[in-house]
Amino acid sequence: MNTASTTPPPAPLGPPPLRTPVQASLHRILAVARRHWLVLKRSPHRFFDVLVWPLVDTLLYGSIGLFAAQAAEAAGGTPDATATVTVYLLSGTVLWHLVHQTQISLATGFLEETWSRNILGLLATPMRDWEYLAGVGLFALVRTAASTLAVAVLAFAAYAFDVTTLGLGLVPVAALLLACGWSVALLVVGLVLRYGSGAEALVWGALSVVMPLSGVFYPVSTLPAALRPIAEVLPTTHVFAVGRELAAGEGIPWKELAIATGGTVVLIVLSLFALSRMLRTFRRRGLVTRYS
Repeated sequence: MNTASTTPPPAPLGPPPLRTPVQASLHRILAVARRHWLVLKRSPHRFFDVLVWPLVDTLLYGSIGLFAAQAAEAAGGTPDATATVTVYLLSGTVLWHLVHQTQISLATGFLEETWSRNILGLLATPMRDWEYLAGVGLFALVRTAASTLAVAVLAFAAYAFDVTTLGLGLVPVAALLLACGWSVALLVVGLVLRYGSGAEALVWGALSVVMPLSGVFYPVSTLPAALRPIAEVLPTTHVFAVGRELAAGEGIPWKELAIATGGTVVLIVLSLFALSRMLRTFRRRGLVTRYS
């Protein structure tokens, strides 16, 4: 008697289940974020920007602040006044890496597509511009969180500086710095699309110009008189002014925070407008051939 199994063959695979538009967008956003995570995971040297460089900055500015404080105290300064020097430098370092890592992560995330000649492939997909930016932005947020956490841990372990002493005012300050970093990155991405790989130097150079003008470690009143009006226009200047007030143990300077918020909103609008114009030119002139 034939005892062969009578188990029916498996049913053929059908089409994947349909997704709603929201689910499809979320799927594409997460796919972009995962793509960039895999690039980072499989390229250990890329962790230099994420962890090594921020930690070097912390050691550099923390040690400078400690030395300046010790020298001032030896010259007869009060302990409270000399300790303020170290607090300003360390709080500025932690806050600076919020905006710096956000900008670098988002901008280099896009450059990965140009280096791998993947721009044409992206344009051939149903992915919309905002979905791609959201995916890269999500990945940038994870990178920024890892970098800032490393800086904060080293500042506490090496110099006994606890960033949480800034209080709840740290929340709006961090949000504004993230928004400023994304805005600068969007502007840089637009310039790379419009002018080609020659504009890639702006990815690392743009914030190098903004940093001294923003008073990251000092009030802008110490800048040369000719540069002060420029510094006052930058929203980052007012964000770091709020950060210094918090580091000094003062309350939240609401007027300064309002100016910083308004300036950041203007910066976001201008960056999105510039990016949309340059992206339109990129498509109309067929500049994608640079990366094919």
